[in-house]
Amino acid sequence: MIVYKERMEIKEIKWGIIGVGDVTEVKSGPAFQKVEHSQLVAVMRRDAAKARDYAERHHVPTWYSDAQQLIDDPRVNAIYVATPPDTHAYYAAAALKAGKPVYLEKPMTLDRLQAKELLHKQQACGGKLTVAHYRREQPYFKKVKELIDKHIGTPRVVNLRFYQQPLSAETLQSPGMLWRLNPEQSGGGLFHDLAPHQIDLMRHFFGNVVWSKGVAHNQAKLYAAADAVSGQILFENDVLFSGQWAFNVAENHDVCEIIGSAGRISFSVFTYQPIELVNEHGVQHFDFELLPHVQQPMIEAVVSYFRGLGPNPCSAQEGYEVMAILDNFVTPSCP
Repeated sequence: MIVYKERMEIKEIKWGIIGVGDVTEVKSGPAFQKVEHSQLVAVMRRDAAKARDYAERHHVPTWYSDAQQLIDDPRVNAIYVATPPDTHAYYAAAALKAGKPVYLEKPMTLDRLQAKELLHKQQACGGKLTVAHYRREQPYFKKVKELIDKHIGTPRVVNLRFYQQPLSAETLQSPGMLWRLNPEQSGGGLFHDLAPHQIDLMRHFFGNVVWSKGVAHNQAKLYAAADAVSGQILFENDVLFSGQWAFNVAENHDVCEIIGSAGRISFSVFTYQPIELVNEHGVQHFDFELLPHVQQPMIEAVVSYFRGLGPNPCSAQEGYEVMAILDNFVTPSCP
């Protein structure tokens, strides 16, 4: 196994993407070409025709249908793993073994056990690995953190509610949804697809977790994964979090409220709305433009980290801790 130097530097990050599916079309893929000192030089998908089509449409010089060939390409010096979660640990470990830093999609793995094993492999070789909890680098959520730190006194409680209407019969059968609703591929349905962003933000805002517990249940029985989850977290700084997710209800709802000793903040994580701050100075709203490529701020931070010029924007340890909370929320689930 490759043993890294702690201060390994790369002047230009030349990316290879494993798994050019939907997430890479707009959210992440184009950003690799737009960030300074970053180039997308190779892509891989098991379907060769789709790999070639992606490469041609996005002006990427090389494509593969075999992941190991991409990892072994000497022109590629960093790997973005964007496959379904059931292959995250395998591909990330293979890239680390080849001596190449990894940007790994969320959720980090299927569960905390896989995440812990991957964390140990990363620590053993000293390789660089960043988990794509990219919202923490967006200006919107940086503003939320600033308001928490400076404008609501001591944070006390957090209430998060995320509700969605049931998926249509057509959407349930779409290829991009089938794997998300299969716990063997995704880890746990729509909750595991979306909640990692929310849980990571809570950890990013409030720090270490003392205790977490929850309950999950499949209410509508439309697919194998749980469609309703409720969980609580106690943070080391005494903040108490309560979250509820339901993917089978009559209306969509996406609100997180943070209440402190001297004010409160309300914002959304997925359905955009201005941030609202209420404190002794009254009510204020903070508006932000939508980003064309939502992962671009994170990719900028990852490029800086991989070049040896900045900190890791989301470490494997942090990714593991998010997976541990997800597992505590859904295991064991109701009968």
